[in-house]
Amino acid sequence: FAAAFTVPGGSDSRGIPNLLHEKSFMIFAISDMLALFSSTTSVLMFLGILSSRYAEDDFLVSLPRKLIIGLVALFFSIASMMVAFGATVHISLSHKWSLVIIPIALVGCVPVTLFALLQFPLLLDMYSSTYGRGIIIDNSVL
Repeated sequence: FAAAFTVPGGSDSRGIPNLLHEKSFMIFAISDMLALFSSTTSVLMFLGILSSRYAEDDFLVSLPRKLIIGLVALFFSIASMMVAFGATVHISLSHKWSLVIIPIALVGCVPVTLFALLQFPLLLDMYSSTYGRGIIIDNSVL
């Protein structure tokens, strides 16, 4: 049983990528790793919310903090994935159809933009209600 890992540009008989020393391949590799790590972090944060005990104190700090970390990690994962996609398109199409790269990259930005427009207000509300001045007043401060 062998798992094949494909990379843009292919690899030689020893499994070493053909474009290992190209700048666009290094951008692909780094952004692909960042997307993997941040998406794993995001999934773990959301699973942490799902498996929480839901005590009263959790709703004030713990659950909002996990949601904030999960949303930021998910946004970073989507952005990193789009960078990896752009690098792959550049590697694959730069020689054949150089004029097609810009429209494909613009269409590739649609998911990041939609996610940011739909989820960023929630992220700001969660941050301000968790770390900003809240509606609960601590009497020990007064």
